[in-house]
Amino acid sequence: MNSELSSSNAAAPDADARRPTGRPLRQVFVRYKILALLFAVAAIWAFFSVLTDGAFVTPRNVSNLLRQMSITGMLACGMVFVIIAGEIDLSVGSLLGLLGGVAAILDVNRHWPVVATVPAVLALGVLVGLFNGWWSTYRRVPSFIVGLGGMLAFRGILLGVTGGSTIAPVSDGFVFIGQGYLPRVAGDGLALLLFALVALLVVRQRGTRRRYRLAVAPLWQDVVKIAGAGAVLFAFVATLDRYGGIPVPVLLLLALLGIFSWIATQTVFGRRIYAVGSNLEATRLSGVDTDRVKLAIFALMGLMCAFAGIVNTARLAAGSPSAGTMGELDAIAACFIGGTSMRGGSGTVYGALIGALVMASLDNGMSMLDVDAYWQMIVKGAVLVLAVWIDVVSRSNRR
Repeated sequence: MNSELSSSNAAAPDADARRPTGRPLRQVFVRYKILALLFAVAAIWAFFSVLTDGAFVTPRNVSNLLRQMSITGMLACGMVFVIIAGEIDLSVGSLLGLLGGVAAILDVNRHWPVVATVPAVLALGVLVGLFNGWWSTYRRVPSFIVGLGGMLAFRGILLGVTGGSTIAPVSDGFVFIGQGYLPRVAGDGLALLLFALVALLVVRQRGTRRRYRLAVAPLWQDVVKIAGAGAVLFAFVATLDRYGGIPVPVLLLLALLGIFSWIATQTVFGRRIYAVGSNLEATRLSGVDTDRVKLAIFALMGLMCAFAGIVNTARLAAGSPSAGTMGELDAIAACFIGGTSMRGGSGTVYGALIGALVMASLDNGMSMLDVDAYWQMIVKGAVLVLAVWIDVVSRSNRR
């Protein structure tokens, strides 16, 4: 019974997308939301490219943009699970800063080797995530309040352990995590591997739908899908190779994206995340330990804060007491822009990643144009409200 309930909830986003909305344009948007997001990214890039006389799309700027985006992307990978489960975590920005500061202290002041510092910080992130989850699930404190308290407390602890000053410089081995590049030959091999993986997934999905006698897309659509993915992958790698190769943070983000997407779509735990967010009481009555599911989700969120904190400290080559400021809002906005429902129960990891790319592109483009900071905040806030409004409208038209 558990697997039936979980499977039905996990498939809910796809099922919803197949329902007619009565309006062709909205129906197309709902069904091809990710494609619409990619077109939005392309439009943003084209817009800033024109205004910067092509400087926005140079290999150097694209590389820097993706490196910056990787931090928000890591937070979004964890946050999407939290929101799908019907919760929220406002502490992730401060926790990123705290864990990044701890990493800098261990590296600079304690002279720990990188192979010891990284696992220690990752473990600490999981423990803090479990702490947040324990308050929310077993002590019944609303996750909003737990996150708000953590946002203040973790920032205070960071200021205390760093003395309010920057901890620098970190070791070269640690800096490589945030500033290093994958060799070009390895990058080309990675592109081939990812292309083969995409082709395999499309073929497997087609076979699965045939086996269960579900509607199967025309063959030419799948061929175009595979060819399009291949073109994007090789263009992506070729562009980055012209500057220095694939940045290590981007490589790490791609690995985490694959792992979290696999968890969401191929595991019982992933199906239970969707089930908890869709109908908590029904999931509990079916025998699922919903508290344990939520506890694990917050632990994963803490782990992603640790990854993001490590990469941020390595990218800056220092631990900063202001690191991660407003990071929680960027992560939440990335999830909503990427199609995650504010009501829980639906969303995708890759959608959240595209949302992170939208946020990073806006940040990077407006900075290149020397747009005032207050206008940047206004634009990002407007984009967030628009994304949530689109979610509300699209769902109201499915009923």
